[in-house]
Amino acid sequence: MRLKGKRILVTGGGGGLGTLICQRLIKLQAEVTVIDRAESLSFDANLIHGDLSTAEGIADVIRQTDPLEWDVLVNLAGLQYFGPFERQSPDHLVNTYMVNLVAPAMLAQSVGHGMRWRGDGCIVNIGSVFGSINFAHFATYSSSKAGLRGLSQALRREYAGSGVKVVYIAPRAVRTPLNSALVMEFAKRTHMNMDDPEYVARRIVKAIRHRNREVYIGFPESLFVRINAIAPGLVDFALAKNDRRASELFAD
Repeated sequence: MRLKGKRILVTGGGGGLGTLICQRLIKLQAEVTVIDRAESLSFDANLIHGDLSTAEGIADVIRQTDPLEWDVLVNLAGLQYFGPFERQSPDHLVNTYMVNLVAPAMLAQSVGHGMRWRGDGCIVNIGSVFGSINFAHFATYSSSKAGLRGLSQALRREYAGSGVKVVYIAPRAVRTPLNSALVMEFAKRTHMNMDDPEYVARRIVKAIRHRNREVYIGFPESLFVRINAIAPGLVDFALAKNDRRASELFAD
């Protein structure tokens, strides 16, 4: 798919990875609009200031985007919590699901009608390998990304034959400010593979251009995704040592 002149809506486009993705899309002469909590952008694109962590915030964003026609929606915005599940605050738990799953679903619903009517369009959901290999201490992040993968599969089947494509892209860990100091310490102790944001941005834009159905970034993680789907017990065993190392970070 040529991106020149395409109207692309990107959530979380003002963040580290989002900025790199948007800059690449602009270089390909796409017309980019960013939804973000940031007050300004470091690149030349339209900005819709919005908060996707509440139902009211999502509704306000949709009121601004719904009257417009969009060729591509990129659901990138995300929240992450690393730690014991019972220590996550109720507010943060709800916000995580709102940003990672509810907002993408509502935005896809908003733009999907116009795409179907025109017989062309692309909904791109940026998930995570954590959504297929559900890691301990990332319970809400992993489960919300798993939901995003399920949403992508369901919409792909629902839009079959309509001209609307649904792309699901699952990077492994990426070196971005989304990672807290504890996540970085966990990555160090467990030798977790972490990709450079430039590389991930390039892979994401490539997948958008080719409208790939599902893309998993990183090996051997992409292999573990397949193993976990058919033999999760093997992955339980493989991750047990790292799970214990993570628990040590939160020992009182």
